[in-house]
Amino acid sequence: MNSYLLFKSLHLIAVVSWMAGLLYLPRIFVYHVENKEKKEATDIFEVMEKRLFFYIMRPAMIFTWVFGLVLIYLNGIEIFSQLWFQIKIVLVILLSAYNDYLGKCLVGLKNSTNTRSAKFFRIINEIPTVILIIVVFLAIFKPIWG
Repeated sequence: MNSYLLFKSLHLIAVVSWMAGLLYLPRIFVYHVENKEKKEATDIFEVMEKRLFFYIMRPAMIFTWVFGLVLIYLNGIEIFSQLWFQIKIVLVILLSAYNDYLGKCLVGLKNSTNTRSAKFFRIINEIPTVILIIVVFLAIFKPIWG
């Protein structure tokens, strides 16, 4: 079996799982904020948020990084000299920071210290979509940019 294709497949599975969480968690935050006066509803949202973040998103992010680092190793460290890859790494670091920010938002909602509106969460929900589009184009068209 080709180990490169195996790790590339595992990397893509982890990325898809992570992206699903990055796209869904802010949407749950929207519902949580809109229903903050309903204790029963917010209790349900808190459970959903916690499970999504800690059982899906965090492990998927870690696996994305681990399998990505394995792919870097298999490709060779010289891949860092390619512009498309440098941009991709910066964007993945930004997604990781965004992931951590969502974790802080989760804590704020749980502790009732959140000051962000539903509109805010709707807007930031677009961040991973934009980054995903850019990363996909970078990865697909990499031969053009060298």
